[in-house]
Amino acid sequence: MLRGVRYLFSQREKFHYDVLIVGAGPAGLSAAIRLKQIEPKTTVVVIEKSAAIGGHILSGNCFQPTGLDELFPNWRQMENRPPIDTPVSQDHFHILFDDKRSLQVPHFLYPSSIKNHGNYVISLGDLCVWLGEQAQGLGVDIFTGTAGSHVIFEGDKVVGIGTGDMGIGKDGNPKENYQPGIDLIAKQTIFSEGAKGSLSEKIIHKYRLRQDSQPQQYGIGLKEVWEVDKEVHLPGLVQHTVGWPLGINTYGGSFLYHKGSNQIHLGLVVGLDYKNPYLNPYEEFQRMKTHPIFQKVLSKGQCISYGARSLNEGGYFAIPKLTFPGGLLAGCSAGFLNVMKIKGAHNAIKSGILAAESIIQKKVIDYGEEVSEYESAVQKSWIYDELYRSRNFKGSFKFSLFGGLLYGAFDAFITKGREPWNIKPYIKESQSYKKKYDATHIQYPKHDGVLTFDLLDNLARSGTNHEHDQPIHLKVNDHKAPNLSLSLFDGPEERFCPAKVYEYVDTPEGKKLQINAQNCLHCKTCAIKMPKDYIDWTVPEGGGGPNYSGM
Repeated sequence: MLRGVRYLFSQREKFHYDVLIVGAGPAGLSAAIRLKQIEPKTTVVVIEKSAAIGGHILSGNCFQPTGLDELFPNWRQMENRPPIDTPVSQDHFHILFDDKRSLQVPHFLYPSSIKNHGNYVISLGDLCVWLGEQAQGLGVDIFTGTAGSHVIFEGDKVVGIGTGDMGIGKDGNPKENYQPGIDLIAKQTIFSEGAKGSLSEKIIHKYRLRQDSQPQQYGIGLKEVWEVDKEVHLPGLVQHTVGWPLGINTYGGSFLYHKGSNQIHLGLVVGLDYKNPYLNPYEEFQRMKTHPIFQKVLSKGQCISYGARSLNEGGYFAIPKLTFPGGLLAGCSAGFLNVMKIKGAHNAIKSGILAAESIIQKKVIDYGEEVSEYESAVQKSWIYDELYRSRNFKGSFKFSLFGGLLYGAFDAFITKGREPWNIKPYIKESQSYKKKYDATHIQYPKHDGVLTFDLLDNLARSGTNHEHDQPIHLKVNDHKAPNLSLSLFDGPEERFCPAKVYEYVDTPEGKKLQINAQNCLHCKTCAIKMPKDYIDWTVPEGGGGPNYSGM
């Protein structure tokens, strides 16, 4: 069993498997488990760029257990049961009008599709650790700290993944600790890297998998974990808000989940199609916590973790073709998050199950064969049913916050997804900016270090770390673009990045872009929101990035 272990190869070695899975998230690990449950002789390997399983997993998470119920029907009775022990006890939804006023929506007005009865407040990272243990117990090889750097093709067919070399210096030359990567060859490769996965996006582009779908839409989710006073902790309370501080024309909202052990999981999601280049998602998150409904819970607490991650918001209209010669897309690589429910883990697990079952049902698979049965299985599953029903939810917010809420109520109580029309607004996030002369400057309050925090102070709570002496993994593809970004939009990359990776510094020749790649949280926001799309996000050395625990 290989886990986080480095082998010193004098040259690239090849390892052969029946199935290779890229990404140890809920989709990838569920696929690995299901493959072994059905056919134990199947050889399966999972690669994960984080130093440990769960280290790059960030999610709310109010967990819907329907997918896990299929993967492990008896999980509630298992001796080594998964870390799912805080059932939802209360479900609150508030509209925030300003920094003081709010309205709690009566529970009887909640549509059944978004009620959380029967769900659980969990750490998705902890669940992935448990899933990894189950997979390893079934004989799955898991290589942590192993970044897939490129896809291996044989003709037009995917036949595997090459992992990145270790020990390359900033100058591109091998260092004393140089270790070549390895080539993992497989009959089928499942791409389950999460939203905006670097290899998944290359596959989507090469095989034109979005030819018949809308481009994906994205948001950024920022999250903190707090330990709070017992007097204000209500295990299982789930709270969502919309409105302030984002206003009525910027898509987004907050979550606050009371987990066990006096923990609060708190976050803000901001749609990345916002127009004002001066909007700063991190500062909006910090400002949000000053509202009385958050302040009363956090005032005597302590923040213990911070992180950020992009998420899919395109829903049904943005699902690409899921299969290609030699592989398939699963989980958030395919875009199965239900933006109305603010949930995707259940769909990710289900997609992993369907991927495994479709591969095994083929019985005899040659290298590079296309498992088209998977696409049919997903289309017949509850993944498609619920995404189709909620297909117009995000699009309806083009009519403003209150227009979206009214349409959501109309859809949930009257049409229930059966309306004969589609709402498909799409604005490419990197092209949505107003020019700086037309945009309103936003002045954010100073941080107090107790409730609100300076970004770099909070960043330390993410555990992010990269080897400094390595090539920068954030590649500038147009060296004129930073100057255009600064002159047209006043450098919004300084504000949208939740880790202060991008910074314009004063030099004798004027302001110049500085990339602090060691800060990177692997959120992929720069690959989505950067003016002129001038950044190509590539994988750094395996093991680099955040080190989330309990997120």
